[in-house]
Amino acid sequence: MLSWVRGVLIFSFCICFLICAPILADVPAAENLSQIWNQIQDCRFVDLTHTFEPGIPHWKGEPDEKVETLYSYDPGDGTLGSGFFMQYYALGGQWGTHVDPPAHFVKGLRTLDQITLKEMILPFVVIDIHQKVANNSDYTVSMDDISSWESRNGLIPEGSFVALRTDWSKRWPDQDAMENVDLNGTAHYPGWSQEVLTYLYKERNITASGHETTDTDPGLVVSRDQYPLETYILSNNKYQVELLSNLDQVPESGALIVVSFPKPRNGSGFPARVFAICPGIS
Repeated sequence: MLSWVRGVLIFSFCICFLICAPILADVPAAENLSQIWNQIQDCRFVDLTHTFEPGIPHWKGEPDEKVETLYSYDPGDGTLGSGFFMQYYALGGQWGTHVDPPAHFVKGLRTLDQITLKEMILPFVVIDIHQKVANNSDYTVSMDDISSWESRNGLIPEGSFVALRTDWSKRWPDQDAMENVDLNGTAHYPGWSQEVLTYLYKERNITASGHETTDTDPGLVVSRDQYPLETYILSNNKYQVELLSNLDQVPESGALIVVSFPKPRNGSGFPARVFAICPGIS
């Protein structure tokens, strides 16, 4: 119990420094940043990213990844030469754990390179519905789930990143298990609901959201080649992250999320490295 309390206090101190103005007005800003670094070392880091490679689960319309060794350590192993190690990757932007910018669905809205740095480190909220999903793979998150979270933790913070925990990522990297298609060709996996997304983005003004499945919409909807919920998020000029992992290792409140990704000009999406900074000792 003492270690947990110590972790919460340390992490609260981290948040104050990361999100608010410097607390110690008489201490130079550079020294404050050094204190942030030192305090964060006592926090627990959780990787929320799947390792990607050819053959991983992906949206049905996306081709498989191709990897070629251009240069290898030894002569004869690289297609262009040797002396060092360099690979060539050919993959769709929505590959593995990835970021969808607004322009992915809506022409004229922000591309990946236009997502600001302040949108990449956020208070982290996890809505846990994994037990309901275990009993019903078609379950979609409800306002009762949100009300229950807020009754325990207070209102969902403005500007936060909200992730939907379903434990669907435990099926990774089995494509068939992730899709969960029945004999009629209909996929059965959980997802968001319009009511909840409207509440989160309009009432709570969150910055972004994410989930463990390949799609925002539940499998029953995606099986009809419809994506209304993903369209809703992106049309609000917000971004999302798909195929998150390890949400079972993150508390439902009190953590930070860091969403990091490359900066391709006019990018439609890209694999991301996402991690949480959590209360407690690493």
